[in-house]
Amino acid sequence: MQFNIQSTTDAEFRAQVLDKIDNLTKPKGSLGRLESLAAQICMIQHTLSPEFSNPCNILFAADHGVLAQGVSVSPKEVTWQQSYHFLEGGAGISFLCRQHGFHLMVVDAGIDHDMDYSSGIVNMKVRKGTRDFSVEAAMTQQELELAMERGAQCVDKVYADGCNIISFGEMGCGNTSASSIWMSLLAGIPLDKCIGAGAGLDKGGVNHKYDVLKHSVEIYPGHHTVPEIMARYGGYEMVMAVGAMLRAAELRMVILVDGFIMSACMLASSKLCPDVLDYAIFGHQGDESGHKLLLESMNAKPLLHLDLRLGEGSGAVCAYPIVQSAVNMINEMDSFRKASVTKYF
Repeated sequence: MQFNIQSTTDAEFRAQVLDKIDNLTKPKGSLGRLESLAAQICMIQHTLSPEFSNPCNILFAADHGVLAQGVSVSPKEVTWQQSYHFLEGGAGISFLCRQHGFHLMVVDAGIDHDMDYSSGIVNMKVRKGTRDFSVEAAMTQQELELAMERGAQCVDKVYADGCNIISFGEMGCGNTSASSIWMSLLAGIPLDKCIGAGAGLDKGGVNHKYDVLKHSVEIYPGHHTVPEIMARYGGYEMVMAVGAMLRAAELRMVILVDGFIMSACMLASSKLCPDVLDYAIFGHQGDESGHKLLLESMNAKPLLHLDLRLGEGSGAVCAYPIVQSAVNMINEMDSFRKASVTKYF
């Protein structure tokens, strides 16, 4: 797929944005990150009076063939069980979406189960789970392209309903393994620095996970394109998220980036279209080993550090009130001139 993402770099308009922010009734820079967030959002929406409408969290779910190698403590059936649970309202992302007014869309990207779509789960299934990448490529290039296209279609749907700020989550036992390899190969970070406990592996489990992933990389030597790396090691939910992120940026939507897996997806997105990072606000630095290095590779500054490692979009949605505060700041604070206050800095 081809995406036409416009850079938000516009020096003349940025000067207008900063002038408005600097002349609000406060010392210059005194509201810190709220000021830089407000500027970023103004540049994305190309307005001095930004606003959010119909926020949405799209959660992509799929299974990973490499789970057969014992790289996760979670059994495969958790993927389909949790996918129903999200919409029943009792999961972590469920209460956060209710609290912050987010619509929750749950998408079957490749769950290895016959799903009941009358539950409200959106059927975008590419295949019943990826292949085991320790043996062969996780997906074909055709499947990669289809997954990206379907991720973009999900964004088109919520955009048509008026959404202009979006977050993405995932459910897929084994997807920290895929994300670790993406991180290592796309950011040039040693593999052992990219691997963590996932859903709760002990030290022996982490060592075994490293051995499996190291072998998986060694059997595919040489330099490869970004799409080749994505197809060799990715999950359908991850590739759909990449397509979704790129479409969201193309539509000039604000993208709230969640934890380790979604940060790996943003990394892949940025390797395909670097300007996508202009639209990204990183919600948090998670507790998964390697997430800090992954964020640093994109020069990303996360808003929160709450030791989260749930995924699902939870950290992104948690950060939303801070982002909303930045918008309220630029829209609701008076200028010195309007308030008849002497500029005191």
